[in-house]
Amino acid sequence: MKQQLLVAALSVASLAAYGQAQTLSGQVLDAAGRPVIGATVVEKGTNNGTATDNAGRFTLSSRAASPRLVISSIGYTTQEVSGGSGVSVKLADASTSLGAVQVVGSRSQNRSVTDSPSPVDIIDLREVTTKTGQLDVNQLLQFVAPSFNSNRQTGSDGADHVDPASLRGLGPDQTLVLVNGKRQHQSALVNLFGSRGRGNTGTDLNVIPAASIERIEILRDGAAAQYGSDAIAGVINIVLKSSVNELTASANYGAYEAKYRRDDQQFDGGNFNANVNYGVGLGEQGSFINATVDFNQRQHTQRANVPVPDSSSLARREYGDPKVQNVSAYLNSKFAVSDQTHVYVFGGANKRKGDAYAWTRFAEDDRNVPSIYPNGFDPIITSDIVDVSAVAGVRTKLGEWELDLSNNFGSNRFEYGLRNTLNASLGAASPTSFNAGGFQLQQNVVSLGLTRNYKTVLQGLNVAAGAEFRREWYSLFAGEEASYRNYDPTKSGGSQGFPGYQPADAIKADRDNVGAYVDAELSVTQQWLLAAALRYEHYTDFGSTLNYKVSTRYNLTEFLTLRGTYSTGFRAPSLAQINFNSTFTNFINGDPVEVLLARNNSAVTQKLGVPALRQETSNSANVGLTSRLGSSLSLTVDGYYIKVKDRVVLTSQFSADDPVIGPDLVALNVDQAQFFANAADTRSIGLDVVLNHTATLGTGRLNSTLAANVNNLKIDRVQTTGRLAGREDDFFGPREQAFVKASAPPSKINLTFDYQLGRFSTLLRFVRFDKVRLVDFDGADMNYDARITTDLTFSYALTDHLQLSAGSTNLFNRYPTLFDPQRTETGGAWDPVQMGANGRFYFAKLQARF
Repeated sequence: MKQQLLVAALSVASLAAYGQAQTLSGQVLDAAGRPVIGATVVEKGTNNGTATDNAGRFTLSSRAASPRLVISSIGYTTQEVSGGSGVSVKLADASTSLGAVQVVGSRSQNRSVTDSPSPVDIIDLREVTTKTGQLDVNQLLQFVAPSFNSNRQTGSDGADHVDPASLRGLGPDQTLVLVNGKRQHQSALVNLFGSRGRGNTGTDLNVIPAASIERIEILRDGAAAQYGSDAIAGVINIVLKSSVNELTASANYGAYEAKYRRDDQQFDGGNFNANVNYGVGLGEQGSFINATVDFNQRQHTQRANVPVPDSSSLARREYGDPKVQNVSAYLNSKFAVSDQTHVYVFGGANKRKGDAYAWTRFAEDDRNVPSIYPNGFDPIITSDIVDVSAVAGVRTKLGEWELDLSNNFGSNRFEYGLRNTLNASLGAASPTSFNAGGFQLQQNVVSLGLTRNYKTVLQGLNVAAGAEFRREWYSLFAGEEASYRNYDPTKSGGSQGFPGYQPADAIKADRDNVGAYVDAELSVTQQWLLAAALRYEHYTDFGSTLNYKVSTRYNLTEFLTLRGTYSTGFRAPSLAQINFNSTFTNFINGDPVEVLLARNNSAVTQKLGVPALRQETSNSANVGLTSRLGSSLSLTVDGYYIKVKDRVVLTSQFSADDPVIGPDLVALNVDQAQFFANAADTRSIGLDVVLNHTATLGTGRLNSTLAANVNNLKIDRVQTTGRLAGREDDFFGPREQAFVKASAPPSKINLTFDYQLGRFSTLLRFVRFDKVRLVDFDGADMNYDARITTDLTFSYALTDHLQLSAGSTNLFNRYPTLFDPQRTETGGAWDPVQMGANGRFYFAKLQARF
């Protein structure tokens, strides 16, 4: 009864507030009087907002007696005005301020995303997090940006705790991540298992809480000549919040409908998130401090009990998402020294603890000790990950030049643990938990950049130049002795589920890198832009590289623009790929196999004639058009080509009976071995399409978006070396090639309808994931059929400052195609492909803005 009275009271209060509403309307223009499309219009101090249509117009229902509107858009200075009827606002270019926004893909501070020669997606995190059920950055982007792909994995060791992500179907380490335009450090983890990112390192996007992010810019174009290593597929730039005098907070909870559990539990995978963000303005020159605290906890899902007709037996009793707890604190700040100079500081820390299921050791297994586990056991791999970053710099004017000098430090430390396990060679005396060791990657970057705009050279010339010095450190440290040692040769040694790193695996390595770049953008006419970039880099461990990029944009009409780019690129092999070494247990058709992953310069690789790793190189091209078809319809179409040579991959596994490597493996007491090598050349051809439409529907507004990525990756050549020359199918076989090709489905299509009417809004989204082909251990095809997921969210503004949202992702409970668990990489009924394998998710969130 109390709950009913509360609902009734809220309804009456909401209706009363709604009755006092006034309608605000107006138009947002640029300095030349052209409409600004998609500008954000927010009633100050509330969660009440909208965006301008393709004529730059907006309508907003306000409840305040004297409302103030805050109007912002990429590439323009934010403006605050009094609300009313027929308001006309002209936004100035952001180039007048040293605090100008960073639009990735261009160093010209008066270049907006709409006239960039390269395709750039701008994702407003406030809009996305308000209306969707995903909570972490990877999953938010997975269902918003078609060219972005990320999947949670299970039974994949470290990859269970750090979700690999990629752009345009390439590897996780072929996308560069920036934060506020500065290079973000990578994770120390190198992915060894699972169907995503095998053999790759990557950047852990989930260390940055979504609540601290204003927007994410995705440059879908090769940009190594502009930003350096890793930018073969593109660049993701995360822009932190800079808002002041505004408190935002939210509490979110959701859970999956548990369809395939072995017990009667109806829901699992409970996901709770709470966060607070607040900014303080300091003085009159734009100084501020903006801080975010975020807590997120995700529980296990359980999907082991799947009735698969051709399954001979369960490979795992525990199969599902890991349990993860994240605690984050992030800061963004700027301090004006004068009207010409300011100091900036930003960064944060993330602490993550995870529990992931390993493969089952059944009671009769010779790796079990029945006196400890009479019914067998299910090992748990734990993670303790600490990620920190800190950037400090100064921006100032030196005559006509703008200077940016900064230092950027980042560190990622990953420690493994085991519980609910044992070392069988110790028998009944075995402990049941272990410290298994881990690794750490650190990076420090000192960068200097200079930018100048010559307004009198034709229609404007922007010149930028700079230099960077980067040092990287990598260390791999051993676990406790019982986690790796074999005390009885007749038994399996080491901690079951994940054997610890041995002292022989341990290493400390470092390298230096020096880079210098120059780029220029020339507006030949008001319609025609030419741009070029050149970058030189030298690494102490493999030498030098020189790369370039040329691009152009031409406005055929006021409503139609052509653009194109061509670039060369490179990616330096990570220190983890060069120095990683381990002996671990893999499962082939459900049977355990001891595998040596040999360090690149180890005695094994040298004996086989595997050369030292060198940089990957690329050639890429992008041709596209942008168009505004009338006042309410816009279209962008971009075709791309990316060719990568000498791609670093994790090779196939060579067995002890191999005629070439077999005797060496027998001497090392391992059953199989694999290693990293520059073994593959790949070629990607694809198409990105984004169509936006705005319409008035009744007294509300409907925004519709169709976004699609079509991608075809082929492996042109497999290169073998040394004693393995001519054995391409053995060196990098069809199974490993299929994993590379399945980094993204051949197509992903998002169709979104977003309707807003007064205090009420709803979002309906369909995502189609195309079919994916993998190969099982026996070489047979495993074809995962295309799937469509449906998301639905309802939101209602309870007051001017409080909004409640509820809904479901994967509303119709779609799962990937089921397979015999003995055939999959994960030991479950499916590999981690497409939309994940947890089914329908229900969620609710309460958001406050003051």
